[in-house]
Amino acid sequence: MNVKLDTKEKFTVITPEEAEITANMTVELQQLLDSFKIKDIPHLVFNFDQVKKIDEATLQMIVKQQQEFYNDNNSFVICGLNESITKTLDEKDCLDVMNITPTESEAWDIVQMEEIERELMRDFDNN
Repeated sequence: MNVKLDTKEKFTVITPEEAEITANMTVELQQLLDSFKIKDIPHLVFNFDQVKKIDEATLQMIVKQQQEFYNDNNSFVICGLNESITKTLDEKDCLDVMNITPTESEAWDIVQMEEIERELMRDFDNN
């Protein structure tokens, strides 16, 4: 699976360079996502701009991964979903539990706001 990685100061943007993410790509994608959980900058933006179709099992894995990132106090924001993928997520009742923005720029803003929130909560907990 071809992906473009763009590392920023506070997060990494992952952009699949595939029009379709198939079931046989699921394990490779999961390993890629898992690898970020142990990095110094574990926050992710997953940009779907180039993806037109995705296997449902892969989509479910991404939903699970996003929840695991948040459980570990890390950001995972998805952007650039097309109408078809959004519809599938809606049918599976996943839209409400996911952090999705229309554009990559908005995803960056969310990651940065969440980082500020985490810092404020750490300060609050230490007082």
